[in-house]
Amino acid sequence: MDKVTNVQLIKFESNVQLIKYQVLKEVAKLAFEGALKENYHEIPKKIIPGPKPITRCCIYHEREVVKERVRMAMGGNRENKNNIEVLEAACDKCPVQRYVVTEACRGCLAHKCEEACPFGAISVVDHKARINWDICKECGKCKDACPYNAIVDVLRPCMKACNVGALSMDEEGKARIDDSKCIQCGSCVYSCPFGAIEDKSYIVDTIELIKKAKSDKFNAYAIIAPAISSQFTFATIGQVVTAIKKLGFHDVVEAALGADIVTENETKEFAENVNSKGFITSSCCPAFVAYINKNYPELMDNVSTSVSPMIATARLIKSLESNARIVFIGPCIAKKMEAQQDDIKDEVDYVLTFEELLALLDAADIQVNDCEESVLDNASLFGRIFARSGGLTEAIKEVIEEKNIDIEYNPVTCNGIKECDIALKMAKVKRLKGNFIEGMACVGGCIGGPGVLQHHGPKNKKAVDEYGKMAKEHKIEDVTKIFDTSSIRLHRNFDKAFKK
Repeated sequence: MDKVTNVQLIKFESNVQLIKYQVLKEVAKLAFEGALKENYHEIPKKIIPGPKPITRCCIYHEREVVKERVRMAMGGNRENKNNIEVLEAACDKCPVQRYVVTEACRGCLAHKCEEACPFGAISVVDHKARINWDICKECGKCKDACPYNAIVDVLRPCMKACNVGALSMDEEGKARIDDSKCIQCGSCVYSCPFGAIEDKSYIVDTIELIKKAKSDKFNAYAIIAPAISSQFTFATIGQVVTAIKKLGFHDVVEAALGADIVTENETKEFAENVNSKGFITSSCCPAFVAYINKNYPELMDNVSTSVSPMIATARLIKSLESNARIVFIGPCIAKKMEAQQDDIKDEVDYVLTFEELLALLDAADIQVNDCEESVLDNASLFGRIFARSGGLTEAIKEVIEEKNIDIEYNPVTCNGIKECDIALKMAKVKRLKGNFIEGMACVGGCIGGPGVLQHHGPKNKKAVDEYGKMAKEHKIEDVTKIFDTSSIRLHRNFDKAFKK
């Protein structure tokens, strides 16, 4: 009887996720065996054996797409600072015409669509509306005017998902990323039905790091984001920790511990600066901070300079063991960007997503639900609920109460980049109804990140809250008093991080 693998116990949301996993697993397996350089070119044929194609026109196109996925799994274009790339062979050149007149058009007498168009792009021919694409500016007024909802918006999924306007089409209809606008949130990666936009993987680098740890006599640590509590639903957190250790990591530490440390620091910073600055924003979501830097640079002085929980945890580990090497494992693609920023780039060696962790475990033949339990009790309830929208807001409120800080605290919790933009617009014109903005680029918070195994919204939130309740300590101060953080740098240098 064949052995059950971890992936067989998880229901992927799409075949896009499945094939990405298959490529990552094959790349990781060869890397573990030390045979990647010689045999990576065989992976497309292994995944697409033929003779019949599975999703594309022919097996040769499918193999070309897999070839590009292999390239991304091996690190992609390292010259490109953006960790997200378009896979040319995979892009299906979705329809260029954004607005389409459907069969629901009745050719009515009112011609409201024609009257609404300010560019004269709508005409009625043979009792049906027609759009002249040489004139159309895609303003959408015809769609809004039609009484029969006969004009539909077929905006490309990647462009629809990108709320920062970083995606466009080239002359051949292929997707293009404007790096000057992209905040590397990964929404396009998750939303493309063809998997034509993908994040670079550092899975090979991580495997080499684990191997090197044994020979060079240093310890490799894994920092896990609290959102992991909603992912490996077929096993316990303790079993997941054991499985990660079996990969070769010396130990596993909760990023939620860093969240506890950051909350105290950020609350102190808020209390000291809010009256003079008017409001403060959170800084734990790298995509949110990048969005402010690119779109509201005049508000960067209002961003908390506290490092993220990932960096705080890494610095705590290195304060105890200076030659430690660190890999962060979470739901976030933007963390790959954050780990490479100039002011903090020496803290975390590599970032993996939960998708990559699953592939890594299966490549190493480690079955999570067969592992023994490990203890994981680094953080408080509040550090753990950082994983979902509103968690940071609640944590700061807790510190204010624990330390009896006399300060007015009126938080504005922003769930997704659209809500963040609204709050920032209001703050810019000094009409924000609050004095603290919690910004999360992903809807739902980190549990809605593009690198999760399953997007189950309320279920994931419930899992994180339950994980929080399992914490040994329910007060933040009961966690932070254990550690001496006086020597740990807990502030960012955004001028260096975002240097032009």
